[in-house]
Amino acid sequence: MVAVLVALVVVWQAQPAAQAAPRVRRELPSPTTSGRPAGGSTSPPPGAAAELVVHVVGAVHRPGLVRLPGGARVADALAAAGGATAAARLASVNLARPVVDGEQVVVQRRGRPALLGAPPAGGPAADAGPTAPVDLNTATLDLLDGLPGIGPVLAQRILDWRTAHGRFSSVDELGEVSGIGEAILSDLAPLVVV
Repeated sequence: MVAVLVALVVVWQAQPAAQAAPRVRRELPSPTTSGRPAGGSTSPPPGAAAELVVHVVGAVHRPGLVRLPGGARVADALAAAGGATAAARLASVNLARPVVDGEQVVVQRRGRPALLGAPPAGGPAADAGPTAPVDLNTATLDLLDGLPGIGPVLAQRILDWRTAHGRFSSVDELGEVSGIGEAILSDLAPLVVV
């Protein structure tokens, strides 16, 4: 019993440290060590915020808000969100770009069409998400399928809901579609309009 209790205490104490220093997946090199001369400074650039909050959505293991130190890069944001999934299209984001406090990073999935209005991959804002939201009342199956958290089945359910009820009168009505919960709805809200 004592050994089990000690093991639980050790695991409990290790959890905050694991959250403060997220693991970096092998395919995402740490931008704080690569590309800098030996002995170069790893401190954030002058004027950088002490802490950044970034919303990471799409093909990552733990989408949501992540907290990063000032001077962090998109690769750091993905690592803090659990890393990219096997289905991630990493060319849809610039991993080396410094993140901005309050931004949303959208990691698109392979085999899905690019989001409407998304700038071309590699452009200056290639991972800042779509510049033109998707209209729920006119979107096609393929366009809906390209949204984060929406696959072909949910895309078809959205179209079926639209057929049965007419038009969406608000984005919140997406919550009435079977399979769309609060988490998916919060990820979609900034990407869609009615």
